[in-house]
Amino acid sequence: MSIMIENTKLAVLIDGDNVPSKYIKEMMEEITKYGTPTIKRIYGDWTKPHLIKWKNVLLENAISPIQQYGYTTGKNATDSAMIIDAMDILYSGDVNGFCLVSSDSDFTKLATRLREAGKVVYGIGEKKTPDPFIVACDKFIYLEILNPTLKNQGKGKEKKASLQSITPTLMRLLQSTVDDLGDDEGWAFLGDVGSLIMKKQPNFDPRNFGFEKMTPFFKSLKEFEIEQRDQPNTRHKLIYVRNKRG
Repeated sequence: MSIMIENTKLAVLIDGDNVPSKYIKEMMEEITKYGTPTIKRIYGDWTKPHLIKWKNVLLENAISPIQQYGYTTGKNATDSAMIIDAMDILYSGDVNGFCLVSSDSDFTKLATRLREAGKVVYGIGEKKTPDPFIVACDKFIYLEILNPTLKNQGKGKEKKASLQSITPTLMRLLQSTVDDLGDDEGWAFLGDVGSLIMKKQPNFDPRNFGFEKMTPFFKSLKEFEIEQRDQPNTRHKLIYVRNKRG
């Protein structure tokens, strides 16, 4: 489910100390779904051996490394440099949105501040990312679902390895959202349902459950009915969903 704004220019800021380099190719492909990454920077102390793996992928993806020495033991200078840069970019007015790539909750306040300024904020990080950072973003994407191994496990069939299971809490969220948008007969346009779910829970993504799209995800749940409706003057069909009755 994309919330891409046409001609959106994005600043991609990566916490090099907090995300693995193995995800970078798939991550950059994912980001292009939401806009054009016009600024691409990664922050870290490049004198440290553990960041060596980043060298080739930075060149391949035209990402600028920003050197940040750790001046004080126990303090994360990388976070501070990334936050200062983000605010400079915000005030420059050159971008419409930000991609903050980290699994660190220290960027929660930054995400909140950028959204207060009217910028769309995409968070990208591992499954271990704390909830405060996740909910501070417009949308949060788990790096694990971009892993080629995970994506290819179910080639030829829709159900694949999943990061999450359907909990009672999530089911209530799905059902209440369908009710919120349903007409007199309970039918709701699936595109609107997906958008509202994401607003309520920014880390919602059908890929977390092993499905590439919303339609097969809802079709797999016995609690819902799916209806395809013809769209005038086109072969495309509109998908509607409602809670099963009685």
